[in-house]
Order: sequence, then structure tokens, then C-alpha cells
Amino acid sequence: MTHDSPDFWTQSAQQFQNSIADGWAKALQSMQGIGTAPGAGGAAAPEIHFDPQALERVQQQYMLEAMGVFTDGYKAPKTSADRRFADPSWSDNPIAAYSTAIYLLNARALTGLSDAVLADAKTKSRIRFAVEQWIAAAAPSNFMVFNAEAQKKAIETKGESIAKGLRNLVHDLQQGHVSMTDESLFEVGKNVATTEGAVVFENELFQLIEYKPLTETVFERPFLMVPPCINKFYIFDLQPENSFIRYIVSQGHRTFVLSWRNPDASLSHARWDDYVQDAVIRAIEVTREITGAPTINALGFCVGGTLLTSALAVLGARKQSPVASLTLLTTLLDFSDTGILDVFIDEAMVKYRESEMGKGGLMKGGDLASTFSFLRPNDLVWNYVVGNYLKGETPPPFDLLYWNSDSTNLPGPFYTWYLRNTYLENNLVRPGKATVCGEKFDLANVNLPTYIYGSREDHIVPIGGAYASTQVLPGKKRFVMGASGHIAGVINPPASKKRSHWIRADGKLPASHADWLSTAVEHPGSWWTDWSTWLKRHAGKPVAAPKRYGKGKHKPTMPAPGSYVMAKA
Repeated sequence: MTHDSPDFWTQSAQQFQNSIADGWAKALQSMQGIGTAPGAGGAAAPEIHFDPQALERVQQQYMLEAMGVFTDGYKAPKTSADRRFADPSWSDNPIAAYSTAIYLLNARALTGLSDAVLADAKTKSRIRFAVEQWIAAAAPSNFMVFNAEAQKKAIETKGESIAKGLRNLVHDLQQGHVSMTDESLFEVGKNVATTEGAVVFENELFQLIEYKPLTETVFERPFLMVPPCINKFYIFDLQPENSFIRYIVSQGHRTFVLSWRNPDASLSHARWDDYVQDAVIRAIEVTREITGAPTINALGFCVGGTLLTSALAVLGARKQSPVASLTLLTTLLDFSDTGILDVFIDEAMVKYRESEMGKGGLMKGGDLASTFSFLRPNDLVWNYVVGNYLKGETPPPFDLLYWNSDSTNLPGPFYTWYLRNTYLENNLVRPGKATVCGEKFDLANVNLPTYIYGSREDHIVPIGGAYASTQVLPGKKRFVMGASGHIAGVINPPASKKRSHWIRADGKLPASHADWLSTAVEHPGSWWTDWSTWLKRHAGKPVAAPKRYGKGKHKPTMPAPGSYVMAKA
């Protein structure tokens, strides 16, 4: 049977469907942080059919490209747009060149087959995601027998690269994750998270850090930051030159940061309500008690923003308004657009997680980290597998990737409430649907000036999802979009003069992000300066900077970054 035979393509489509059926559960189950699990039911193979016209186009394109590959034989272009095969050794080695050409041809055909599926949008997304995972894993660059670049290095180093690769593999097996950077070069409190401050309060959920002023005067209204509890706070304080915390302090804000405890078995029963009441609301109270300020300004990042907004909704329902302005960085409130993460979420999966850990247990930080890494498998998984193990390289030092590897656990009840009420049911935008801390949840109670930031290439909080907060919060709002992704877009100090941000001059916030963007203007450099100008308008008058940390019963107990941030998952 030849490649141009209709029977060949009928069989190919059937084999593709069978492979979906056989591998579907495994593909999603490999993403254990969010994905389905045995017996959940959500991983059942979907019934799929193909668009005949689309299938024919895939066949014709495959034949056209295959003729070129088979005609060229072992020849290959000297350069490749795919950086996995860009090294000259790939084109210099006939077997490697041919295997690469065949791989890329089949990858395009598989992608075309996944696009030709006739199914609902979610099923199509899941199939496309599974296919992308298989394509990434099957690349010839991932195997020593095909990787000409790794083979060349092994010859040049007389086998030393292979020996070092094996040592790297053993090391990573022992530490439980693939190394993305040379972690031995970093130490929290020594060369990351070094901004001067002190812990002024702690309970079982968090430590509150107050930072030393860098100016003679500070604004009278203090500033509180709520980072995501899914990560550690020092993403805001990596190095002095890119520290968001240091930048805020240098602008004259008396700054407090919530540092989450990395949960262990003693916190396995903690709920979303506990994090809202005993952490975020308590941090707001302590910040006011220390400073004597009737109101504060507050910022939340990612799920920290969702927690902070939940706390403000609870306080609003109680007729309390302790926060004067709100900043949300890459935060979801309306979970209608969750991007690629939606492929993992359905009723069966959430029920499984609820039965597994809804009444107690821990969502392991390593599982969560693996999930997010596999959202970009070539960049965040296989790139390091090839470099570390096949080439025997030590990844270069990178503070952001060190932080990314420093994962945290989540309490099971907290995690399952979050999954059901946000990703699955989107209850935060349905007034009265959810109950938080005994109060009916309603975003209408979060009525205050709000600065909303989203990153254009964010794969965790899609830009449309970040923008959607402009439509569900009632107060006066300003929306700004930055370039790059979830982290790099946020951590973009002005001094680096990198990237751009977009602002709409008329301040209007139409229903869709696309409509907003149609008249937004690109501005070179960081969004931090625009936000700093906005925040100063809500910060009050200058007062003398405090000479000591804390006040009254809230005395400093240890230097920043504290002890909670040191605990490993």
C-alpha cells in the first residue's frame, strides 16, 4: 500500500483514532498536578471523527512534502528554523538529517490530523494537547542514537560528556526534578531574596515581612503584597537589579509582603476560607495595626490576586473597606478563558480530586511544577533533558529558574475548592453562588480603584482572562498589557529597558480584549513606571519614614526573608 493510496490514509486516520483511545488517559494522567487519574472517568477516550476534506488536504500536503524528503535522500538544509536542529552537525550527519526531516514531516501530519478532528472545542483542544506532548517527546534530538550534536560532543570530549550526563541524571533523580539551572549557585537570603527587612508577624499560614525604607519619607498609606501561594514570594525579590520589592520601597512606599508557609501534614486540612480569613485578611489587619493607617494599598499576583480579591469581597460584605486601592497582576477572577489549563478540567476530574484530598491531604508541589512545565514541553522539559543528560552540560545560572524549581505544596481542601469554584464552575463571577468565610460572594463588594495588568504571551493566565477582570469589578479601573509571559512580563524593571507595554489613552474598557487592543498604544520599556505613577495618586501624603520595624505587640522576630520561605516541598 502506497502513501498516495486512499486506503493508506483511511488506515492512518483509524490508527490515529486508536492511538488517541489507547493513550488518552496516559497523556492527561502524566500531568498529575491537574490532570485526570485512574478511575476518574474524565480520561475516557472521546469519540472522534475526521473532516473528509481536511483529511484529504493532510494527505495531499504529506505527499507533496514526502516526495521532497525522499527525493533529497540524506540531504538536509544547512540551517533549521527549529532550534533543536539548528546546529550544523544535524545537517552534516546524513542519518541525523534524514531522521529530522522524517520527524518534522510526520509531526506536521499528526498536527494536521488533530486539526481535522470533528469534535467539540474542548475535545479538540485535548487531542491537540496530547498530540503536542507526543510530538515533543518523540523528537530525534531527545535520543542519543539520533542526536548528532550530542554524538559529536561525546567524540570531542572522549566520552566525558556521556559520563557527566549520567552524573547529572543521577543527581536529578535524587533531587526529584530536572535541573533548569545550577541550583548550587543560589541560596535564599544570601544571593536571592536579599532586600533588607524583618518578620513582624507570623501564624501557621504565613509570615508578614516589613521592609526597611530606602527614603527619608514614606507615603502615609502602607502597601501590602500578596504573592501566589503556589510559589514562593521571592519572585518579587530575586536580585537587587530586578527586585520588584526594592523598586516599590525605593519609590517611598512602606512595604509589607506576605510570605506563605510551605504546607506540610499539619496544614493538610486548611481550606480556601482559612487562607482568606487567617492569612490575607489577617495580613491587612496587622499592616494597619503596625502603621496606624486606616486604609492601605494592596497588590495580588496570580492566585494571590484571586485570594486578595476574595478577601476584599468578604470584607465588603461585612461593610468594611480597609483597602484604598487594588493592583492585580496576571490574575483570574472570571475563569471563562483559562487557556491550555482547561484541557485538564472536567466534573469527573474534580470529583476525583475531591474524593482523594477534599477532606485532607496535600497537592504535592512537584506534581504542580511538572504540570506547568509540560505546558511548554520543548522549552521547559526536553531542552533540559537533552542538555543535562545527552550533552552532559550544566545549565547556566538563572535566578528566575531557580525560583521556579523551588516548589510549594497546597492543602488538599484548599486546592479542591479552588478547582471547583473557579476553573470548573466559574462561581466568582456569579453573585451569591459561592460562600467564602460565611459571606455570599459578590464582586460588586470590591468597589475600589483597581490597576489590572496582563501579559501578552501568558500561557497560565491568558491575556483575555486577565482583561476579563475589567468587566466584573465595579470600581474605576486601569488596564495595562505587557509583553512576554506570566513571569517575565511582570518582572521587567525599568533599568533593563526591555520589552514594551500597551495603554489605551482614552481609558475605555470595551467588552473584549481585542477591542481594547485595537486602539491601545505601544510604549517602550517597563510597565512599572506607569503603575508607580498610578499608585502614588492613592498613597497619601509623605510622612517621616519609620526608624524600626513593627509596633507594639508586633515586634521583629527575625530578618527577612524569614523562615517559612526556606522550607522545601
